[in-house]
Amino acid sequence: MDWMQILGVVAGIMMLFVLWPAYKHWSANSPKAGEGDWQAAILPLAAVAGLVVLLILAVK
Repeated sequence: MDWMQILGVVAGIMMLFVLWPAYKHWSANSPKAGEGDWQAAILPLAAVAGLVVLLILAVK
């Protein structure tokens, strides 16, 4: 490992150390999923997947 990779690992560990309290707060105080939330999330994901499929078919 050269010094840039070591510096990157150290920076990543420091970032995790700094962001851990925010993660604990947001995981404890996050809104709970309600009725219909999954359908609202699946619709845009399906649209993006469909667009990717159309782009792949257009390239062939």
